[in-house]
Amino acid sequence: MPIHNADIAAIFEEIADLLEIESANVFRVRAYRNAARILQELGKDARAMVEKGEDLTKLPGIGDDLAHKIKEIVETGHCAMLDKLHKQLPPTITELLAIPGLGPKRVSALYHELDIQTMEQLQRAVRDHRIQALPGFGEKTEMRIADALAIHASNTSRFKLAIAAQYAEPLAAWLRTVPGVQQVVVAGSYRRARETVGDIDILITATEHSPVMARFCDYDEIAEILSHGPTRSSVILKCKLQVDARVVAPESYGAALHYFTGSKAHNIAIRRLGQEKGLKINEYGVFKGQTRVAGETEESVYQAVGLPFIPPELRENRGEIEAARKGYLPKLIELSDLKGDLHTHSKASDGHATLKEMAQAAKQRGFEYLAVTEHSSRLTIARGLDSVQLAKQIDEIDRLNAQLEGITFRPPDPSDFKMTPI
Repeated sequence: MPIHNADIAAIFEEIADLLEIESANVFRVRAYRNAARILQELGKDARAMVEKGEDLTKLPGIGDDLAHKIKEIVETGHCAMLDKLHKQLPPTITELLAIPGLGPKRVSALYHELDIQTMEQLQRAVRDHRIQALPGFGEKTEMRIADALAIHASNTSRFKLAIAAQYAEPLAAWLRTVPGVQQVVVAGSYRRARETVGDIDILITATEHSPVMARFCDYDEIAEILSHGPTRSSVILKCKLQVDARVVAPESYGAALHYFTGSKAHNIAIRRLGQEKGLKINEYGVFKGQTRVAGETEESVYQAVGLPFIPPELRENRGEIEAARKGYLPKLIELSDLKGDLHTHSKASDGHATLKEMAQAAKQRGFEYLAVTEHSSRLTIARGLDSVQLAKQIDEIDRLNAQLEGITFRPPDPSDFKMTPI
């Protein structure tokens, strides 16, 4: 099974949790948490770096030991250290951390004082009022845990957008290689760029005899196939993310993409506009009576109701339809709009590049300025700068600014943050 950055980060987070439950050295715990955060935010694929033989220690916060563990996880799918911790502690104990208000320290107390290892044992302890007797808990904490348990039981699992992307994008890319496939797009809340997504909807157009549905169900990261048909299949990935794939006709592609992108409230509002014009709008197209009048593209769906195209990120029925009708739709920020970076660390502290190398990389990205925000001497673990080192860096920045063209080291200016009223 391919290993994604999110998988490695999850292992490091679990190691940090188990170490903290064991009351391990705080700096050791922090190292694993920082590594997990770095991997979650990393723009590169750690697996690809390992396969290419790249030096992982060039990543910020990754030393030889963590680099070795990343390589081990990529190559084996396991981490010997986590396996060792699982032998020392119940593997289910980290499930308790999903309950709001229960950090590793409190989970440690529950385990060592009441031998609570599972969610069911925690529920019984709350029901029997044994939690409030523990030092540092009390009756109010026990009540909050009871409320949190009830909410947790009713909530479905959701994934942060960046984590879901690590599973959705490779799957979509793999489907695009299937013979006969013409278009593949990830719809739903993922396409609307919501902060979290509950599942993934993939829309596909393909030739009549394309084996895309069979290939979809053969994907090597699937844990369970919920349904399998010629035009629709649903699976659960090993990461617990549900994925629904649909093959739609080219003439219905735009209408289906609009329908399955959502949101539900936005779609209802668009359908009402259609009804006012005597139109029926569904996932198959826009119809005037029995005649299809639009639906091949999303743009045609909006044109049918007299609106310009509305970007997926705005489709929440929060005023975007009225703004579109009046011609006041906001222009969304794109990567090309970024003019600089206001948080960077150089080799002087815990970064891995010199100021000149950073400036050259920023210029290649089209940036105009770069702000260096080194750690202070207070944070010794990150080689923070003292006043003497900071003064030397300021002198170096002044020299570079005199030499560089097209990029400047400077502090942020209020003019960089102009707001356009909507």
